[in-house]
Amino acid sequence: MTAQEAVGQWLRLVVADAELSPYLIGVDLERLGAHLAAGLAAALEGQPATDPWRGFGLSEEQHRRVVDYLAGVLWALDVPDERIVRAHRAFAGEVGA
Repeated sequence: MTAQEAVGQWLRLVVADAELSPYLIGVDLERLGAHLAAGLAAALEGQPATDPWRGFGLSEEQHRRVVDYLAGVLWALDVPDERIVRAHRAFAGEVGA
């Protein structure tokens, strides 16, 4: 599994979410995917990652759901738990990410 593959699955879930998909109208998903993949690769290795989702104007609840989708994708791909936690913390903006 590559970060790009995981992000592809992640974005499909977000796009399929009726409440979140309007935020992606007019967004270059390929470019967003590249930013997310770079951030995810860094986060999985324990490095700092930027979260492009913060610029979309999502509520905290919506942002949590986006990050939970990521955790679900990583879990389904059998990514080790500690790496899932790192990625979740990085994108959730938790201290110690």
